[in-house]
This record gives sequence, structure tokens and C-alpha cells, in this order.
Amino acid sequence: MAGKTDKRLRELGIELPAPTQPKVAKILPTMIVDRLLFVSGMTPQWNGELRFIGKLGREFSLEEGQAAARLCTLNVLTQARAALDGDLDRIARVVNVKGYVNAMPDFTAIPDVVNGASELMVEVFGEAGYHTRTAMGNVVMPFDVALEVEAIFELRKDLS
Repeated sequence: MAGKTDKRLRELGIELPAPTQPKVAKILPTMIVDRLLFVSGMTPQWNGELRFIGKLGREFSLEEGQAAARLCTLNVLTQARAALDGDLDRIARVVNVKGYVNAMPDFTAIPDVVNGASELMVEVFGEAGYHTRTAMGNVVMPFDVALEVEAIFELRKDLS
């Protein structure tokens, strides 16, 4: 279903990757509870191919970390779209974003890296894209990926 959010993605030149299922953990990629859509942590992958393997401050710069955060967030949006039967217009607003950054101990620009996720949400959803957020630096991440991003969305009353 192509709505205003899909139109906005096209205007921005954004293509979403194909949704993938968790490979290791016995978890759900998404869950709807009342009018909240929870999207599990998504790694920087494109159609199942992991990218950005390594640490910020060693293998990757701040700018590369922001690109990894953006790619994680594209996967968040892909999973949200799948959970909402293809209709991202059911999202009323972005409530919360959490970003986990695989970083060297002396790399302290963790919030700046996670801005790659936050800025994409605002680009796509406008005012409804502003959200609360947590940005954490980690010593190690699954598969040694540079980043993982999860999100919570509020669904519209009239379409939930």
C-alpha cells in the first residue's frame, strides 16, 4: 500500500531493504501492544548481508557510524512496514529510539553516531519523527556489528 510515508521515502530517494527474520535468537522482529509497535534491535544489513563489522574509533569514523545507524534504521522501518501490512501511514509518531554503538573505550561521540538514526526518523516522519532516545556505547556487539538500533512507534487511533 503506497501512502504518504512511502511517497516521502521516494522523495528522499530512500529504498528500504527486504525484511529478514532473526537468525540466532528466538525472538520476534516486531510486536504490537495496544497502540504501540515495538521493533527489535536491527543491525546494519542490506537484504540479509551484514555491513559495518567492527568498532567506531578503530575501523569506522563518526560519519561511517552515522551511515551504519541510518542503515539500521532503514531495517527498523522495513520491519515496521511488514508488521503494519505494508502501511507505514499507520504510524502516528516515533516514541523512542535506542542505539547501541560498538566503540573503542576512547570513542565518546556515541550520541553523534546515533544521530544517524534520529535524523532519518525526522526526515521520514517530520514533526512526528522527534522522539526520546538512548545512545549507549558497548564493548562488544552481536556479530561484531558497529551498531544496533531499536524503536517504539505509536500507532494512529483510527487505524490501529
